[in-house]
Amino acid sequence: DRQTLVAVLQFLRRSNLRESEEILRREARLLGDDLGAAALSPAGAGLLGAPGGDTDPAGGEALLSRVTAAAAIAIGGSAATVASSSPGVAAVAAVPPGKGGARAGAAGSLPGAGGRPLPAAPLRTGGTLCLSQPRGLSVMLGHKGGIVVEDQPDVSAVLSAYNQQGDPTLYEEYYSGLKHFIECSLDCHRAELSQLFYPLFVHMYLELVYNQHESEAKSFFERFHGDQECYYQDDLRVLSSLTKKEHMKGNETMLDFRTSKFVLRISRDSYQLLKRHLQEKQNNQIWNIVQEHLYIDIFDGMPRSKQQIDAMVGSLAGEAKREANKAKVFFGLLKEPEFDVPLDDEDEEGENEEGKPKKKKPKKDSVGSKSKKQDPNAPPQNRIPLPELKDSDKLDKVMNMKEAARRVRLGPECLPSICFYTFLNAYQGLTAVDITDDSSMIVGGFADSTVRVWSVTPKKLRSVKTAADLSLIDKESDDVLERIMDEKTASELKILYGHSGPVYGTSFSPDRNYLLSCSEDGTVRLWSLQTFTCLVGYKGHNYPVWDTQFSPYGYYFVSGGHDRVARLWATDHYQPLRIFAGHLADVTCTRFHPNSNYIATGSADRTIRLWDVLNGNCVRIFTGHKGPIHSLAFSPNGRFLATGATDGRVLLWDIGHGLMVGELKGHTDTIYALRFSRDGEILASGSMDNTVRLWDAVKAFEDLETDDFTTATGHINLPENSQDLLLGTYMTKSTPVVHLHFTRRNLLLAAGAYSSQ
Repeated sequence: DRQTLVAVLQFLRRSNLRESEEILRREARLLGDDLGAAALSPAGAGLLGAPGGDTDPAGGEALLSRVTAAAAIAIGGSAATVASSSPGVAAVAAVPPGKGGARAGAAGSLPGAGGRPLPAAPLRTGGTLCLSQPRGLSVMLGHKGGIVVEDQPDVSAVLSAYNQQGDPTLYEEYYSGLKHFIECSLDCHRAELSQLFYPLFVHMYLELVYNQHESEAKSFFERFHGDQECYYQDDLRVLSSLTKKEHMKGNETMLDFRTSKFVLRISRDSYQLLKRHLQEKQNNQIWNIVQEHLYIDIFDGMPRSKQQIDAMVGSLAGEAKREANKAKVFFGLLKEPEFDVPLDDEDEEGENEEGKPKKKKPKKDSVGSKSKKQDPNAPPQNRIPLPELKDSDKLDKVMNMKEAARRVRLGPECLPSICFYTFLNAYQGLTAVDITDDSSMIVGGFADSTVRVWSVTPKKLRSVKTAADLSLIDKESDDVLERIMDEKTASELKILYGHSGPVYGTSFSPDRNYLLSCSEDGTVRLWSLQTFTCLVGYKGHNYPVWDTQFSPYGYYFVSGGHDRVARLWATDHYQPLRIFAGHLADVTCTRFHPNSNYIATGSADRTIRLWDVLNGNCVRIFTGHKGPIHSLAFSPNGRFLATGATDGRVLLWDIGHGLMVGELKGHTDTIYALRFSRDGEILASGSMDNTVRLWDAVKAFEDLETDDFTTATGHINLPENSQDLLLGTYMTKSTPVVHLHFTRRNLLLAAGAYSSQ
């Protein structure tokens, strides 16, 4: 936009800012060239002078404390214009070539530029132009309203965005004025605009605290904190403890709120209404916060109802932008490898798993015919490298299929039997449980830092013999796998020592040769179930690791912890292969998708993210829970995800469309365990309220409204009542349920530690 550029250049010349003028001239001609960072002379005078328009070259506020090529040129080859919507705030606005007029945001005129109006910093909106930021660079407003470009959100730079803006005594008036306006607006807009209350309340409070108006901040908090939605109570408790500027320096919650824009999804009509109101009232204070700290995702169409909004909000940073859930996800299952299966009617003892594979009969039946056509939604077979099948894996697959042939078909008329493993006298404090896929072993992680493995079949756990004894064995004999085991070590329980803190997560490998455990000590350990010793300690997390899980194909595993990231590992690498960063709080639970191409993570920021293992990208962000997420389960067909949290709700998600499709209410406490039956007909949930509940998954997922409109705007319609999906509730005497597992024949196993209180 040439005109704008000329105006800015003239103004710079008039203010004797020759150096700035030179830089801008060079940039305008050489768009896209990285000219490196050109520092401005400290004597440079300010663009934003006295409101009357007289600029004082020597004492004026410094416009740019540092100009980096990346920030000066707006991305995408567009000219960068410097604009302002109110004295004391400078912003860089991207102006695409040839799009003169179409911009959101109020026009502010530059003092001293002959009153020529320039576009104000446009609001970040879904369909319109937004304040451009190069990746990895956050643009922040410094003390003097100048722009500082920081590579990483440095604490002081982040906080300085709360520079003095406006009369502290008027904050309550501003807020109550907006509150009155929203409460008096039409019902259809009220629900949408009410979403503004919470983020505005937080930012205005923090602004008062930062500028050391402590008494005003206190009275502002006391007057309006009761108006906020109940699900923000925990955040408000943290906020109420920040009463001095010094408190804000090291506070993580505070930093999250500042660095991540709070996302609100609002219809165009409601947004126009708000904008008009703020401009008429000249309410710059609130308008500045809206522009700087909020991301408004505008959609065309009907405003959403209170119920539709309530279902989706509640996370630390508002809703997910609609863009976040647009990427294609291959949620289908991989084709099973084909191999011949020995068909024998006389079933050998199921226990003979360690034995050698039987001589294969050349009858090409079972799996060969079973392998269906490639699922159209499945990822390419070789999209990520998966381990080769060993003979023992093939044998296990055969066993699995024989079991599957005897599997009970579950449904509302045929509910599973439930077998509950209660850990009695677990005074060490049970913190994690896992059960092998073939249901032969169960492991408990304890607060006393031990990992304990039990056999739940008559077959005892045995270690491999010592090296000296192994050298005496005839390696060609048929029962060599039996001979290498040392009978003297046989016992029902093995205790594994190695961690130096509570063990928060455990996971068996699919082939039952290995066991993972993760702990408060910041490590993930890999144990051998042949020797019952620790093979590797994976160090990468610096803080407690809350969960770990093996891939359904083995070899890969994922871990998540207090450092807010999830890491993907391979058993033979010391370093993580991928680091999934994006959550704003602890990663509390992790799960592999059945096709192993994706990983789901649940967090204390009240969101669930789906990550692509291939490139590390976040492909889905699900918001709607009102408390930290503690359980995740994928449906066996890979299409759906169930999540449970401290809010006692189970939410159901359609992965392909990126939509919430159901809500199961009934539990009264945190849900720590979720599991689909082997065919996906039943969803079982286990909670701290000492119950296991069974839900009709088939009914929950049928007749889904996933038309384009719903996908585009997020107008989801959840049934009022989930009670007709509840098939049964089973109480324990006094045992919180921490793990659930369906056996290959669809018997439900549950586990927890008896609590006497």
